Amino acid sequence: MSSSQQLLLGEGAGGAIPAYIEEVFSPTLYTGTGTSQTVTTNINASLKGALFWIKCRSSAEGHRLTDTVRGPNFHLSTDFTGGQDNDSNRSITATTSGFTTGPTASAPNTNGERYVAWTFAEQPKFFDIVTYTGNGAANNNITHNLGSLPGMIVIKKTSGTGNWATAASLSSTVYAIGGGGSGSGYEFALNKTDSYYDNPLKSTIATDTTVNVPKVYYNDATVCNASGATYVMYLFASDAGGFGLTGTDNVISCGSYTGNSSATGVLQNLGWEPQWVMIKSSTDGSQDWAMFDNMRGVTTGVGGVDARLVANKSEAENNGFDYVEFNATGFTPMRSQTLTNNSSNTYIYVAIRRGPMKVPTSATNVFTPVLGRSANPNYLAGFPVDLGISEYRINGSNSTGSRLQGSNSMDTASTGAEASDGSLKWDFMDGYYTGGRTTDFISWAFRRAPSFCDVVCYTGTAPTAQNLTHNLGVAPEFIIIKRRDAGGSWFTGSMFTSTTVTRAVLNSNSDQDLNNLYSGQSIWGGQPTSSVFSVGTGSGANASGGTYVAYLFATCAGVSKVGNYTGNGSTQTINCGFGAGGARFVLIKRVDTSGDWYVYDTARGMTVLTDPYLLLNSTAAEVATLGSVTTVSTGFALNSAILAAINVNGGTYIFLAIA
Repeated sequence: MSSSQQLLLGEGAGGAIPAYIEEVFSPTLYTGTGTSQTVTTNINASLKGALFWIKCRSSAEGHRLTDTVRGPNFHLSTDFTGGQDNDSNRSITATTSGFTTGPTASAPNTNGERYVAWTFAEQPKFFDIVTYTGNGAANNNITHNLGSLPGMIVIKKTSGTGNWATAASLSSTVYAIGGGGSGSGYEFALNKTDSYYDNPLKSTIATDTTVNVPKVYYNDATVCNASGATYVMYLFASDAGGFGLTGTDNVISCGSYTGNSSATGVLQNLGWEPQWVMIKSSTDGSQDWAMFDNMRGVTTGVGGVDARLVANKSEAENNGFDYVEFNATGFTPMRSQTLTNNSSNTYIYVAIRRGPMKVPTSATNVFTPVLGRSANPNYLAGFPVDLGISEYRINGSNSTGSRLQGSNSMDTASTGAEASDGSLKWDFMDGYYTGGRTTDFISWAFRRAPSFCDVVCYTGTAPTAQNLTHNLGVAPEFIIIKRRDAGGSWFTGSMFTSTTVTRAVLNSNSDQDLNNLYSGQSIWGGQPTSSVFSVGTGSGANASGGTYVAYLFATCAGVSKVGNYTGNGSTQTINCGFGAGGARFVLIKRVDTSGDWYVYDTARGMTVLTDPYLLLNSTAAEVATLGSVTTVSTGFALNSAILAAINVNGGTYIFLAIA
């Protein structure tokens, strides 16, 4: 990284430009075309400098690593010990929003094959790329710009054959290459399954500005410092801060844990939810470097299977087991899988935080109402979808699910358990799939983002109430909870105050008490905060061992509004503080007496000429009206002359509106 780039990027504190994980890392999915194509990652790799690590998911093609320091035509493979090749036909060229591929008809752009591209942009306290020439001496002091102690270092000889020298630190103050026996660091090869290699004679130290590369590494004098040979070094930070508005947020963590061979392993508490994890057993010489990310699929909870790739092999993606679960505060190794959770094994990992970290300023980046289509994805949202509700307009049945829940779905009009029918697919960059949809289906597609929407999967702990961590960054104002492993109602909470909450059931039109005290409830345990929400001891939200999902929403200026209004029996405008476009989605429920859950959106129409509604609590077909709820510049308008139920004089209503 050049000094000018470093100044441009800043560290988010002291008046410097804030950094966010979505600006420096992206797991991007694309399909090969056999001809040159542009892949959008939303990372300005041409400014920052970056590593593009690309792997075919659908076939056994080797990993391909290209970076902006070595140049677009030079490629390495973590499953191959050979030096870098130079092939302009298979180039990966950085752009201001991603990269372009060369004109090749083979990897990394084979026609019809599915790929993932992990982009690691250079950024202090996250990632750095360094090239150097070996000196053949006992040590070779190499300067880097990571700005913090590395958590993992990967070195590859580019001018010839050699293992991928990999060192992982287990010390917060001293970084040692080798010396695994002393507990300060481990030495591996990324292209091998070997357990750590211990040579106590090595005492080479890395600091926040240098790496002193030894002559002999992995018992091989040519691996990382042969005289005259050329090398590339990739450095990963660990718990170094540097991100967010204050510059103190961590976005990458390198650590270790011990497996327990149980169905559920020990939660690795990172303080945030990951989107990418690489795990390796340091003590079992037969285990691969397993790689997981939320775009390809990591399911949390009932019947989950995870999309696994391995760094040391060219094999296609495997989707057979539940290896790991992503949680609001970290990740949990699962089952008695030797790959991630054997009781006799110690494991190392690199984990990267989920984005986005920025509060959205445009609703179109995090929400869209969209009609179904027969092409894939069935619902073209224009962004990665984390939560989707797709409803059949002919009979009102719907499929509701989230990326964390995997392919499983539920119906908001039903109390049934989660259906493990494999109907949902989330591994698209611009939408999601529910199978053979047409314009007879409408979807409301949400992306998780601070101050707007979050999804939390959890397990019940009754008879003990529990506080559950979320990542909204503000107190949620509307929460929906549904039990997944067994039947149960969809419980909602809104209009939270220090002592009261409005509780309604999403699958019912029943009325609810506006003054349900927390102390008298089995669902809610207390007032939500910017970091947690609380559930009581009732089976609807916290049965012992039961699995649940919670969908959380908040008011985000200019994007969304959670609120309430009193009906006037005539017409009225609800000011949501939106811009000229007004509301594109409105959910309304009367709570002082019985009332359905009405849903309106602009994809089907919110005008005086057409504004059909559906009911989330009913399988009734869509009903056409002419102006009962319409879009206005600041939010939405109500007309009880068209539909009395949404604006009865003196009635109390809650709503969620999105611009």
